[in-house]
Amino acid sequence: MSGEFTGLAAVVTGGGSGIGLATAELLAARGAAVACLVRVTRAALPYLRVSSAAAIVNICSIAATAGLPGRALYSATKGAVQALTLAMAADHLAEGIRVNCVNPGTVDTPWVRRLVDAAADPAAEYAALRVRQPLGRLVTPVEVAAAVAYLAGPSAAATTGTVLAVDGGMHGLRLRPAGSTDNHPHR
Repeated sequence: MSGEFTGLAAVVTGGGSGIGLATAELLAARGAAVACLVRVTRAALPYLRVSSAAAIVNICSIAATAGLPGRALYSATKGAVQALTLAMAADHLAEGIRVNCVNPGTVDTPWVRRLVDAAADPAAEYAALRVRQPLGRLVTPVEVAAAVAYLAGPSAAATTGTVLAVDGGMHGLRLRPAGSTDNHPHR
């Protein structure tokens, strides 16, 4: 596995910290030539710090000006990434280009830590984040990076148009509250 990306190049957006940095380090360790793109913008919403195109920043600014709530905007962009993944996978299949995406849950990144630290009670806020995770902890950047490396690597040569959730079960599991005698997923 250590050389599976030898001779390949990767461009990682947001490679300055968190998931992007973990992904860049893992791909480089496996032999890829890695370039990291980090662009800090002055977007109206605090979580829109990295972008690869001025149009995205412009759209976000327009949406924020129109009063679109932060959670709705965040969710809309995540849905757009999934739809774009499917469209690009279909459009580029004949060229031998695979397109996949990773859908991370709450990841223990410096950005999340800054948000938690800004809360009135950071310890309680972090505990609340952990409790809502089916695994009882936040996802690590390295876990997300491993999923990216898998999808980009030769082991996933037949995988395209896939959205891989690396979220500790947040999307698909429905568990009873802690202390319940029956902890089977609800349907």
